Amino acid sequence: MRKIQILFPEPQMKRLRELAKVEDRPVSEIVRRAVDRDLEQRAASLGLSPGRPPAFPTFDGGKIQTDAGRMKELIYGHSE
Repeated sequence: MRKIQILFPEPQMKRLRELAKVEDRPVSEIVRRAVDRDLEQRAASLGLSPGRPPAFPTFDGGKIQTDAGRMKELIYGHSE
């Protein structure tokens, strides 16, 4: 973890401390969870996977209709 400094207005800090006391959690945990929720919501609104970069586009060609041994016969109409 990395330590940073965030300044909150006193009314907001008071509410955070009250919530932390009721939930018996540190203020830092409440803030981290709130940031996680916000990041997930923003990622979802942008169509991104939470915590991951955008996926590389792929193509699904469907299921295999025949095995590789029969492909030449099917393509050219004869077998060797």
